[in-house]
Amino acid sequence: MKLITYKTEAGYRLGVLDQEQVVDLAKADASIPADLREALRAGVDIVAAARKALDDSGNERMPMASLELAPLVPEPGKIVCLGHNYYDHAKEGGNLKPEYPLIFFRGASSLIAHGDPVIRPQVSEKLDYEAELVMVIGKRARHVKRENALDYAFGYACFNDVSVRDYQKRTSQWTIGKNFDGTGAFGPWLVTADEVPPGAAGLDLRLRLNGEVMQRANTSDMIWSVAETIELLTECLTLEPGDVVVMGTPAGVGWARNPPVWLKHGDTVAVEIDGIGVLKNVVQDEARTQ
Repeated sequence: MKLITYKTEAGYRLGVLDQEQVVDLAKADASIPADLREALRAGVDIVAAARKALDDSGNERMPMASLELAPLVPEPGKIVCLGHNYYDHAKEGGNLKPEYPLIFFRGASSLIAHGDPVIRPQVSEKLDYEAELVMVIGKRARHVKRENALDYAFGYACFNDVSVRDYQKRTSQWTIGKNFDGTGAFGPWLVTADEVPPGAAGLDLRLRLNGEVMQRANTSDMIWSVAETIELLTECLTLEPGDVVVMGTPAGVGWARNPPVWLKHGDTVAVEIDGIGVLKNVVQDEARTQ
């Protein structure tokens, strides 16, 4: 099942994708909240509701191309990100295989949708790409063991953890370089967990910059799998429905190349994960202020 979040004048809406057509779930069933996070928090069986909505030929279909997409979870309670979760990426930065994942947070204000511009900020030219798998938590999780952890992963999507490298390196915690406006691309849709291998393992992941492959890996190359990550995180904190966990990037990032490759105005960046989809955004210079 593929779910999207899109914008209307009345606010965000949750839709289910039927090839290139979309059914509004809340219109199909008024008991379903129109926001993915709220639907998860309410304990709605979204997959069953989506199947029912698609089976009813009387439900209105809208062309997906006519809709303005939003980040899949526009306002997550938490966006937890992993660094150095692929050994080759840790190695290209001169780091040994980590004993524990590097964990940082993003804010919701950094998120953008498929098709939105990635914003190249006024204050830096060192804008970099990072192709990543992202999972959305489906139910409250605390002290979860890895053998049961995948029960808490509702679905998966593509993420581009665009980073402002010089600001990232100003602090050991990375946070500021990961939270510029318009740098967290998230979409285009969420694929429910039943549609992919357990833990989204074994899926090829690529990033293309203007059509050229810059990153290529497989989700099975992650040091900490989805299940292990849920176990580690819930040792420390409660994951809530609609929380987002961004699983780290493989080697091939721009700053590690010789010479470095920085994103510039007009570049097209596409994150592709087999079985999930393609997330595409164009880089745009931030508007100058007086």
